[in-house]
Amino acid sequence: MRNGFLVLLALLPALLAAEVTQGQSPAFAYEIVTAGLEHPWSLAFLPDGRMLVTERPGRLRLISAAGVLHPDPVGGLPRIRQHGQGGLLDVALHPDFNNNRLVYFSFAEADGRAVGTAVARGQLRGHRLEQVDVIFRLLPKSNTEKHFGSRLVFDKHGYLFITLGDRGDRPRAQDLNDHAGSLIRLHDDGRIPADNPFANSRGKKPEIFSYGHRNMQGAALHPVTGKVWIHEHGPQGGDELNIPEPGVNYGWPVITYGANYVTGTRIGEGTHKEGMAQPIHYWTPSIAPSGMTFYTGNRFPQWQGNLFIGSLKFKLLVRLVLDGEHVVREERLLEDELGRIRDARQGPDGLLYLLTDDSDGMLVRLLPDS
Repeated sequence: MRNGFLVLLALLPALLAAEVTQGQSPAFAYEIVTAGLEHPWSLAFLPDGRMLVTERPGRLRLISAAGVLHPDPVGGLPRIRQHGQGGLLDVALHPDFNNNRLVYFSFAEADGRAVGTAVARGQLRGHRLEQVDVIFRLLPKSNTEKHFGSRLVFDKHGYLFITLGDRGDRPRAQDLNDHAGSLIRLHDDGRIPADNPFANSRGKKPEIFSYGHRNMQGAALHPVTGKVWIHEHGPQGGDELNIPEPGVNYGWPVITYGANYVTGTRIGEGTHKEGMAQPIHYWTPSIAPSGMTFYTGNRFPQWQGNLFIGSLKFKLLVRLVLDGEHVVREERLLEDELGRIRDARQGPDGLLYLLTDDSDGMLVRLLPDS
């Protein structure tokens, strides 16, 4: 199956600029750190070695440095609606967590039957979040079950970036008076930066940084340039890797490398249009990308500067080799070994950690095979 898939990709050079390879990585092993997680979605490392993990049904869990899962969820979270693809999603620490103890998380928030992505923050005290405050709400809410986003990234200037999806309603991604399908940029307390591209534009959401996105479920800060990189799900093909710029339109659903499900017919106007940005890399067929991380550690020297992305559809880990802002090679690891990979993070120990999306999900750690 794998060889056939690679042959198919070789026949489609116009659809994938980077060479897809296998067996290029150093030998490595993996071990299960923690099992028994219910559809884990995101991972954050605390300074004392413990780990926070979100479970999509609405629980925030604490795992000890030794991998022991605390039996009780962290308390103090607001009411979370598990709704289709929504629930408790990303988790991130404030850059000054050591002093302010602030934990940020994104979740599906309900208002009657309508649901939308929201972001809150609270202080972690013991086994509870205190002084929890919602600092952002996607508006307008809707009752669809798809495309909530949602990743949280702080840049080097302390701005908070929030990735959102189009909520399964394609035209919303082109509507600047609608948060759906956009990348959001805020101060750490939810205030709107004065230099946001639409901060002073009537009829446009001032929180929007870039727009025309379908469903961004991966985001990471480049360790050298300090730019935020994101990826997003395409439909049947056309998953994209982008480096968002302020005010730029990334095209969905007017342009895309994907196609309609079932029929395979074209979406929108094709793959290019003046005034709409091209991705730096895309996947056709789709890999269904999820969490991603740049590797900067010393435990795998050959991987330094590489970008790692989880794949839900093909149940593997993608390694992208970069030359500046260009993808020059792609390697596919762990195919069908762990299941759907929902998140990928570099730990403070220089190792790579993965979360698997399953009713009995796992936290897994990659190790050099010495």
